[in-house]
Amino acid sequence: MATADPIGVLTGAHFIDGDHACSEGAIAAGCRFVAGYPITPSTEVVERIAERFPFVGGVFIQMEDEIASSIAIQGAAWAGKKTMTVTSGPGFSLMMEHIGLAAMTETPLVLVDVQRAGPSTGLPTMPAQGDMMQARWGSHGDYGIIALCPNSPQECFDLTIKAFNLAEQYRVPVLFMMDECVGHMIERVVIPSADKIEVTPRRMHTGSKEEYLAFAPKADLVPDMVKAGDGYHMHVTGLTHDEKGYPNMTVGTQARLVRRLVDKIKLNAEKIVDYREDGVEGADIVVVTYGITSRTALPAIEQARSEGLKVGHLRLVVAWPFPEKRIRELSSKVKAFVVPELNFGQMTLEVERCAAGRANTVCVPHAGGTVHNPKDIYEAIRDSVKGAK
Repeated sequence: MATADPIGVLTGAHFIDGDHACSEGAIAAGCRFVAGYPITPSTEVVERIAERFPFVGGVFIQMEDEIASSIAIQGAAWAGKKTMTVTSGPGFSLMMEHIGLAAMTETPLVLVDVQRAGPSTGLPTMPAQGDMMQARWGSHGDYGIIALCPNSPQECFDLTIKAFNLAEQYRVPVLFMMDECVGHMIERVVIPSADKIEVTPRRMHTGSKEEYLAFAPKADLVPDMVKAGDGYHMHVTGLTHDEKGYPNMTVGTQARLVRRLVDKIKLNAEKIVDYREDGVEGADIVVVTYGITSRTALPAIEQARSEGLKVGHLRLVVAWPFPEKRIRELSSKVKAFVVPELNFGQMTLEVERCAAGRANTVCVPHAGGTVHNPKDIYEAIRDSVKGAK
């Protein structure tokens, strides 16, 4: 681990929204190239980046569309920069092919999705959480992915740094799944001094140029990287490739390569998974949340507890990889999981899969456009207790 560049860090307490806090987190993490295209409600991220980058040695380019943005950052990553793009809704859909390319070429980058209500143009200025399954499975083929879900402007700063660190550690695209409410919420954000911010440097090859293999994994299944233009012999392609990066379209090569792309995340999942628990031990009901819904659920949980109900709260900080092990452990102890989401039940499916019938799984759906009424979550908790008796 290294520390952040002191030139780029706005140390101190600030009252800013989640979008702007994300921008500051990216700068503190060492991001110096951002390409983007305006789309509500993510535009404020790149507006602040465009304003701040000239003072920290960064480059921002407004591209002609989201497709161009998501490929420009990959070129910059191979040129040695930490890179990011930002989008929402329809733009996220357009970027799916390049998320797959980044996974296949093991290109470290961060993609911020400030979620809004869909499908299609939907409600451009209003919140939703409908992109969660798309984040995991949106591009074709098999690959591992990491996705984080902040629930406050402070976490937008802190977790953006974490997103860049994970991208560099595992050479993988990391998705930052905000939502409109968190993106536009203004709260106090404390930015520490640069020497208190740990950043993960790029995993660079340090041996001879002759022995370098662009996709030869280390013990943790992740290869080292080099910078294009430094004289290394390498080939970067979306085709199935061998450890040199050369196309090798055979069944055996495909099996080895794709298995590693999956396993470098799957086998390290316990190191990557991150969640917060409150009152889970001894609970009859556990409410599973992420993003803004973790906050709207709090009054419902408090009301249920005031009535003597044993209710715990598990909040996903990292949504992908999913905390399968913890949900399985809890499913043998609790009576039900209650999962409020600003969609019609996406992460609910993961909870249900891991619970495997040992505990009920109850979705509290919402089409987006606003947040849940806590009363609806409370009633789902209460009904789950009654139904489990």
